[in-house]
Amino acid sequence: MIRQLTHSLLLASSLGLLLAFSTNATAQATGGGGGRGGRANRDPAQFLARRMEQYRQQLGVTSDDEWKVIQPRIEKVMQAQRETRVAGFRGMRRGGTTAGSQTTGGASATGRSNRGGRSSTPPSPEVQALQQALDSQASAEDVKAKLAKFREVVKQREASLVKAQDDLRAVLTTRQEAVAVLAGLLR
Repeated sequence: MIRQLTHSLLLASSLGLLLAFSTNATAQATGGGGGRGGRANRDPAQFLARRMEQYRQQLGVTSDDEWKVIQPRIEKVMQAQRETRVAGFRGMRRGGTTAGSQTTGGASATGRSNRGGRSSTPPSPEVQALQQALDSQASAEDVKAKLAKFREVVKQREASLVKAQDDLRAVLTTRQEAVAVLAGLLR
């Protein structure tokens, strides 16, 4: 009985170590190890290629000729989505100064890191101008003018997104369109 229990514990421990080792090896092989949740070593081109392959599979595209029509349209939608999210604005809020705070040595007065958002897209000039107006306690008229310019840029980006989505929708079957909606490419 004791021998059987010892054997079972030894087997369970061995399996646990094997599982831990294989998980670690898999994470390292796929770039999943290391800081920021494994994102530090990822190549953006490889990430995009994997994402495109996932979309191709989800959409059920088997023909290379069909994919040559669909893929660039998906890429345009993704680019327009990034631009519409105004990733730089989030970066300015997290990474730049806001009214009443000062940055020192990579951390804000609240002690938060100033690494910005996930995107490496620099903020647009309109975002920077609006943030500077807020930081410098500009007049209400100046802030209002900068806000109007910012809103116009957002409106233009949203129109570009709608056009890119319409262009993609035009080449998809009904099933593919439904998949694209669920994948967040279309509305």
